Amino acid sequence: MKDNVVIPVWSIGTFLVVMNTTMFNVSLPEIMAQLHISAGFASWIVSGYSIGFALSTIIFSRLSDFIPIRKLLAIGLSCLGVSSVIGFMAQGFDMLLTARLLQSCGAGAMPGLGMVLASRYVPFERRGRAITMIASGSALAFGVGPVAGGIITEFFGWQELFLVTCLVIPLVPVLWRMLPKEEQSKVRFDLFGAALIVVTATALLIAIASLSVVFLIIGIAAAIILFRHLYKVKEPFIQPLLFRNSGYRKLIFMAFSAFVLNMSMLFLMPLVLANGFHKSAASVGLMIFPGAIVSAFLMRYVGRWIDRFGNMRFLLAGHILMGLSLILISLGIHMSAFVLTFAYLIFAPSLSTITSTLSNEVSRILPKEQIGSGMGLSQLSQYMGGSFAVALCGLLIVWQGQLAPLFAYQHIYMLLVVVLLLSLFTMWRYTKSKQPLKNSLDS
Repeated sequence: MKDNVVIPVWSIGTFLVVMNTTMFNVSLPEIMAQLHISAGFASWIVSGYSIGFALSTIIFSRLSDFIPIRKLLAIGLSCLGVSSVIGFMAQGFDMLLTARLLQSCGAGAMPGLGMVLASRYVPFERRGRAITMIASGSALAFGVGPVAGGIITEFFGWQELFLVTCLVIPLVPVLWRMLPKEEQSKVRFDLFGAALIVVTATALLIAIASLSVVFLIIGIAAAIILFRHLYKVKEPFIQPLLFRNSGYRKLIFMAFSAFVLNMSMLFLMPLVLANGFHKSAASVGLMIFPGAIVSAFLMRYVGRWIDRFGNMRFLLAGHILMGLSLILISLGIHMSAFVLTFAYLIFAPSLSTITSTLSNEVSRILPKEQIGSGMGLSQLSQYMGGSFAVALCGLLIVWQGQLAPLFAYQHIYMLLVVVLLLSLFTMWRYTKSKQPLKNSLDS
């Protein structure tokens, strides 16, 4: 496989898929007005997509252990492209929501299979560069998405947002020709285990988003059944050996924490700029945009440095810089809106560095037969962390309703510093656990 060609093309697809997640956030007011729906119904256009996206990511990753990547990618992108055409023609809420849910079923192919592809086929000495290139596509999409979504919605309409996602369709024949031809495994796929993890993750995500005790109970019950099932079948959907790997568990926690911080920042920044400094939606997007651009640019070099110097020093640097950006906002939130813009210039590349090094480290500590499920579970933990963060931030804002907005936001940013410190402590423990193994290998 020519990874110097495949990975850049893959990063373009990742950019389009992730941008599809963020473009619709700014179009919700227009959709509500045009389709005459409430905010509760409109929120499902975003949250429903996020839930489906998280689940399809781990399913595609795990399926890559049984089905060739090129076939899975063709199925995922074709589903995404066809559902985008359906969304473009949607005239009512039911058809719009159906299109978004179908989009999410195919969208998970790009991030899920991308990390598996890099881990499986890119040589060790270039793997960090490949992973960071895919991550840079995501980082750029987080910044471009709100800006592009606002411009397209304002001048053309929300239906045209689906046409942007249709651009993934030409990538199908291109990647089909370039991806390696793998043999299809004859091992039986654990369909019941896959169904259980879908029920578990969906119920917990809905419970977090809507604070539903009923869905929380369903999620916990499904999780108990899932764990019992995993230890009974010969080829489970998620291999129990992953949970016994203490190093992998620490990496999972850091990935979860990273997206708690990421989605909290993306959720809070627009609120701080709009409610605290009275910035318009367009201005908010433009103030977020520079951080995404800087992140995408620096990731080109971070990947090379990771391959040359290893993961841990960049994982540490990412934590320190991200902590500095959160402390800067906590202390300077009352000073100026540009404090947030400057802080996000530090935060965005730090986040991309952390997520890239974590993915690269997962690919190095897991055996080849566990990479598919290991990468999928890692990314699922990220999306679970993001959903949890948004729900918790919303609750904390409501609970501090008697305070001035900037003081309420300041308290939340202080809590995010605590989350960062917990992740940093976990990284220190992971580094210490690796040291004895390194010493034994040296001797």
